[in-house]
Amino acid sequence: MTDIKTPRRRSLLKGAAVAAGAGAMSAPMLATAQTATTLRFQSTWPSKDIFHEYASDFAKKVNDMASGKLKIEVLPAGAVVPPFQLLEAVNKGTLDGGHGVVAYHYGKNSALALWGSGPSFGMDPNMLLAWHNYGGGKVLLEEIYKSINMDVVSYLYGPMPTQPFGWFKKPISKVSDIQGIKFRTVGLAVDMYTDMGAAVNPLPGGEIVPALDRGLIDGAEFNNASSDKLLGFPDVVKNCMLQSFHQSGEQFEILFNKTKLNALPAELKAIIDYAVQAASADMSWKAIERNSKDYIELKKAGVKFYKTPDAILRAQLASWDKIMVKKGGENPLFKKVLDSQKAFAQRAGQWQNDYTVDFKMAYNHYFSKGKKA
Repeated sequence: MTDIKTPRRRSLLKGAAVAAGAGAMSAPMLATAQTATTLRFQSTWPSKDIFHEYASDFAKKVNDMASGKLKIEVLPAGAVVPPFQLLEAVNKGTLDGGHGVVAYHYGKNSALALWGSGPSFGMDPNMLLAWHNYGGGKVLLEEIYKSINMDVVSYLYGPMPTQPFGWFKKPISKVSDIQGIKFRTVGLAVDMYTDMGAAVNPLPGGEIVPALDRGLIDGAEFNNASSDKLLGFPDVVKNCMLQSFHQSGEQFEILFNKTKLNALPAELKAIIDYAVQAASADMSWKAIERNSKDYIELKKAGVKFYKTPDAILRAQLASWDKIMVKKGGENPLFKKVLDSQKAFAQRAGQWQNDYTVDFKMAYNHYFSKGKKA
């Protein structure tokens, strides 16, 4: 009986091997036949800026996970449209997507500046993202974009470190020093510093340092040690004021044209969702690494850093209070966002403030002057 069954078994195995081989041959043929979807993105940052690097980091995560089925190509600011025209370009389909910040669009609806400008009721950048994703912010942002006829999908990610007050030809030591100063900022910080007496010019990132160098402005803020160093701030001014409430809770925005995004299969849309989350964490870690190193390099280059005086910080808060009342009265969506943020901040802020230990105490314990290593 063994002699009878063995040939039959060998025949079956041979047939299975042939079938398997045919399957192995057909899989690559099918993969080759698939057409990869390429999406053209533009950032609002110069190619040398770490922010543009963050945009490319996000794209790489999507491209790697999509295994050739989807490719995002990222262009620098101005490659297709000027930086502040990104939203319109994505809406019209001139670009498939983009990378910037929500506050850049606040001229279309003042409520858009609340994702970044101002003290956010004491929320830090990560808490503001928590509000956006779990406290109602995402739905409100969608409502605002719909109200201004922007057919886009927005993903917020990447909590930015607290931004400096700015770079100045002379240190700002008191509130009256702001009177009449020609200053660059964006978003509702424009309104705040205008209220404080400054003459504000919301220049795009690539135009700031040339304007400082030519004396068209007396001071400017951009964002962080790495970006400020690469943009060339220390080449034209040597004084930087640290700590401010003008943009203490900002984050990045990844935009997609809604039609282009909806045309993707569920698998690729899921990859984008998770790539945003992965990029958010990775960006915050990279920022700590790079900003801390560049902060030291700026000091070596002769930049003098000053803590913004408490009197100026309190003046910022007082000015912001007036802006909230004024803008909230003019724009129902502005008030709606404020009310949502305030409710979340009161709960989450109490938890964070009560639970969080004073890390500065521990840092000073180990590294303050006179402390032995």
